[in-house]
Amino acid sequence: MFIVTSQEMKSIDAFTIESLGLPARVLMENAGYAVARVIESRYPKGTRVLILAGKGNNGGDGLVAARHLADAGYPVHVILAVAAASLSGEAAFQYERIQRFGISSSMYDPFTFHRELSRSELIVDALLGTGTKGSPRHPYDEMIVAANESRKPIVAVDIPSGLDADNGHVSQPCIRATCTVSLAFLKRGLVSQPGAEYAGECVVERIGIPHWAAERHGVKTRLLTEMEIAGLMRPRHPSGHKGTYGHVMLVGSCRRMVGAGLLAAHAAVRTGAGLVTLGVPASALPAAAGRVLEVMLTPLPDNGTGEYYADMAEEILLAAEDKDVLAVGPGLGRFAGGETFLRKIIREWPKPLILDADALYLLAQDVTMLRERTDPTILTPHPGEMARLLGCSIADVQMARIDHARTFATTYQVTLVLKGNYTVIAHKTGDVAINPTGNPGMATGGTGDVLTGMIASLVAQGYDPYEASCLAVYLHGATGDRLAEKIGQQALAAGDLIEEIGPTWIEIERKRLF
Repeated sequence: MFIVTSQEMKSIDAFTIESLGLPARVLMENAGYAVARVIESRYPKGTRVLILAGKGNNGGDGLVAARHLADAGYPVHVILAVAAASLSGEAAFQYERIQRFGISSSMYDPFTFHRELSRSELIVDALLGTGTKGSPRHPYDEMIVAANESRKPIVAVDIPSGLDADNGHVSQPCIRATCTVSLAFLKRGLVSQPGAEYAGECVVERIGIPHWAAERHGVKTRLLTEMEIAGLMRPRHPSGHKGTYGHVMLVGSCRRMVGAGLLAAHAAVRTGAGLVTLGVPASALPAAAGRVLEVMLTPLPDNGTGEYYADMAEEILLAAEDKDVLAVGPGLGRFAGGETFLRKIIREWPKPLILDADALYLLAQDVTMLRERTDPTILTPHPGEMARLLGCSIADVQMARIDHARTFATTYQVTLVLKGNYTVIAHKTGDVAINPTGNPGMATGGTGDVLTGMIASLVAQGYDPYEASCLAVYLHGATGDRLAEKIGQQALAAGDLIEEIGPTWIEIERKRLF
């Protein structure tokens, strides 16, 4: 499912109208009908609907929805934010239609507006569309504030008024929608924070624009879907053996953070790797021994400290020599000479490499060392780690997650997994996937380590690094969602995720078409 910017959507609209011959009026009719259909599926006939219509195409979509809702048996009143004479061409045409159909309407004035607001049971926000930037002006601002304060359900047409369609920035005021009906394609602002919170449930409705038009216009951002993920999943071969499914080498679990590496290793086992080895400082070996029976342990000489130091990179490379993928970071810790340690691994490890947690902290000391790698590399930063890699603030990262991830991935030719709500997976070619699964219950220590182990496991099994990252991230979040339904978000812990990977895999795999 493609995700577009406002400019991409504008270009696709123009292409559909001018090159494909589908008139703007037909698109508006389809859009308004789609909004009405969503409302009909969620609210019973007889629900009193108040439609707030702006002067542009968004308002026109709302006017079409008013006509279809009235025809379906919903009492409807329309309030225009501007005088009818100020409506744009298509919106003016649709306003004339609702008048002919006898649908109740009025122009905004405070008394009429508040009277109709108090009578309504459902509000439709068709005030401002995807091309609007900045804070809404009068009377839009007053209408938005009052709609929010009414605490009545709000269905937003295409995007909540006041929300930036490109980055999810929220102007004040901004509609807090119960549901947003995104037309043709998802808009970036709906899958970025804080925009996603204001959008409520997002529903994408087709309006006659062909799906391939997005690809033709160079759209390289998409939302992961369960069907797509199911299609990536590979069945186990009847004659397969443990060597068939790869050998993962994980490095971490210093004395202070033994559990991190163990979580990653256990997750790698549960995600299907044939063999998993965890490298730990020799002095930390007793604390790790026997905790996960299926994981092999490799002690790394540590001078009795239980911690890592620069010269251990050589030992790690030797221990990993016959492995298929190397993941460094969960429980690694921070230490003097860390940059030298990591640079040696980056330069000399000739197979897929995954960097997470403190390995990313070490990398931030000189990100350009990534240019020395030609083999596949996957980075899995959370926003704080990403800010450190970029040398900016967390707020800057969160304001433009997609752009930052894409730019970093293409600049350094890596796969980058920017974790968080709507995790961003960026490919070195500039393709970006957004993950819709997961919940706040997963905001707890160790869940990132579990994800690292899952990605490493899939890469070891032969999945392309980008596909492995998309599959692991979606599965990781879906597992968290499944657990949240069972035990609640409050009680969710990283170890719980590991035991639920298998059932979640089965549930998704059943959606596979081939």
